[in-house]
Amino acid sequence: MKRPFIHENFLLGSRRAVELYHGYAAGLPILDYHNHLPLKQIADDTRFENLAQVWLSGDHYKWRLMRANGVPERFCTGDASDWEKFEKWAETVPAAAGNPLHHWTHLELVRYFGIADLLLSPATAREIWEQCNALLAQPDFSTRGLLRRMKVVALCTTDDPADDLAYHRRLAEDRSFDIRVYPTFRPDPAMNTEDPTVLNAWLDRLGAVSNVDIHGWDDLLEALRRRVDAFHAAGGRLADHGLETIPADDFNAAEVESAFAALRAGRKPSVTAAGAYRSALLVECGRMYAERGWTMQLHIGALRNTNTRLFRARGRDVGCDTIGDAEIARPLARFLDRLDREDRLPQTILYNLNPRDNELLAAMAGNFQDGRRPGKMQYGSAWWFLDTWPGMRRQIETLANFGLLSRFVGMLTDSRSFLSFVRHEYFRRVLCDWLGAEMEAGRIPDDLEAVGAMVRDICWLNAVHYFRLNLSSSPGA
Repeated sequence: MKRPFIHENFLLGSRRAVELYHGYAAGLPILDYHNHLPLKQIADDTRFENLAQVWLSGDHYKWRLMRANGVPERFCTGDASDWEKFEKWAETVPAAAGNPLHHWTHLELVRYFGIADLLLSPATAREIWEQCNALLAQPDFSTRGLLRRMKVVALCTTDDPADDLAYHRRLAEDRSFDIRVYPTFRPDPAMNTEDPTVLNAWLDRLGAVSNVDIHGWDDLLEALRRRVDAFHAAGGRLADHGLETIPADDFNAAEVESAFAALRAGRKPSVTAAGAYRSALLVECGRMYAERGWTMQLHIGALRNTNTRLFRARGRDVGCDTIGDAEIARPLARFLDRLDREDRLPQTILYNLNPRDNELLAAMAGNFQDGRRPGKMQYGSAWWFLDTWPGMRRQIETLANFGLLSRFVGMLTDSRSFLSFVRHEYFRRVLCDWLGAEMEAGRIPDDLEAVGAMVRDICWLNAVHYFRLNLSSSPGA
């Protein structure tokens, strides 16, 4: 009998890898500390009408491949029916062999829907569509049911400081829901010096939710502090910034106040003034996080909205962002050092989008370890364009060579999809495959118990201890 494509030892290339995965990684729960799941759908316990709604809606990874396969835009982000969109994805999947989405697609079919004997293609599309839709109609395939199916214990969503956190309050008060959901503070809109109109509309919302009249720079900082306090009260212990590179210019109070005044008046400040404002804002945010014992995440290197035609037609997050090549090392070092000199550098995770920066960030993290807390500075998991099988291996190997892999806080989904949690399994298999090969080659000790404990730490316990979330009633905490 032919072995199915997704089988129990998928990606596990050695005896030790098999033993590590099945003995130490496979049954662990999930703490997904960075994602973009739509919170309303969790609060409402949404049930999806069909596979396209849960699988294709908002998934720019898939849209990119569909376009590359000659699929017109109406089947990606347009007005085609759900079945038509799914049909086009089914046409694309066979052409995607070698791409991680080919792996993830079939892992998702197996883990969520029990479909191990079919590969998605035009020939199997209707059968898979009907099987999955029948299951999605069942109560335990709601958003919450899908999370429970993958042993998710806690989630950290990505939230605007101007959000009133009402859905987080609903979830916290819902005693029928046993998965913890925490907000993550993402103040990227405050960095928008290119469009004062958009910035000012956001500042008005921030002022309303924080009960601060934001006229000057000090008002902005007070509003942000109040929102940090609100996020903290809601259980949040993480912040996140998405930056093409790190703003780390010199600045003084007068420059920053003048730049903010210009923005509030609807004028773009000069390049120098804008740099001073952005640099000061990031430093002030870092100080706030350190005061509260938070983790600061820096996602560095995305060049956004490169396709003007699609941006005008479809907006942001439709698959037209790419890998940037801005200078990273010098400004990042300046920023981290600024906070470290004040002893106000929070524990920090550094993520790169350009693979040329792997060693750069791994080395940079080591510069600012302070000897007080194991793994304070983290070289983060392979992100976005890099969360492939070879990309994950390179991140693991780089961290092992430049730091302490054993202290790594592990994988995250960084996704808007409720079917994306197989990425944790994918990472765990890649990790065990790499460690197993190292054991069998004699490059690390062939001690199954010791290396297995390391696997358990990376896949679960390190994150539990690092993020200081309230998981006291969660398994294994």
